Amino acid sequence: MELAVYNIKGNKTARTVELNEDIFAIEPNDHAIFLDVKQYLANKRQGTHKTKERGEVKGSTRKLRRQKGTGFARVGDIKSPIFRGGGRVFGPKPRDYSFKVNKKVKKLARKSALSYKVKDNNFLVLEDFSMEAPKTSKFMEILKNFNLENKKALVVLPESNRGIILSARNIPKTTVAQATDLNTFMILNADHLLVCESSVKQVEDILLKK
Repeated sequence: MELAVYNIKGNKTARTVELNEDIFAIEPNDHAIFLDVKQYLANKRQGTHKTKERGEVKGSTRKLRRQKGTGFARVGDIKSPIFRGGGRVFGPKPRDYSFKVNKKVKKLARKSALSYKVKDNNFLVLEDFSMEAPKTSKFMEILKNFNLENKKALVVLPESNRGIILSARNIPKTTVAQATDLNTFMILNADHLLVCESSVKQVEDILLKK
């Protein structure tokens, strides 16, 4: 599968890049995508939520009324969950939400997400570029050349470039990532992928590695 290589002005160059069909043209596996995205979001949860139970609420432990003979239901102390200001029953406790997903499933999920983007024509290959100094207006021009100024775009770089990262930092809906850090959630969360030419080779090496 061949795709044209574009320059940062939005024009096609004379070059093309060959995409590996074992990565960019597979039959997507939705369940693998679900598991990988679910794990990514779960791992981001802090899990520090906590409510006080009746043993942790401040208050007297005196029994409010005698057990029998009052005509009312039996109650304990003022910290009982049935009273306002009492402890909470079965409230959340600190916990770890992370879980394991096999490496092969995670790779399949990334391949599936990339295949969706290529299939939907939301995958563009850019010739390698860099920015010596941060310039948001210059980076914005690149996005406008592809009509992506108001869309969620993910720019995939072969290596970290401080000028590009700082230039895109204040642009809404735009994310910059290295090819080695690419994950399923990032791919699917973007409407369009702008992938540098050298990044394509890196992604293929990572996903074909056994």
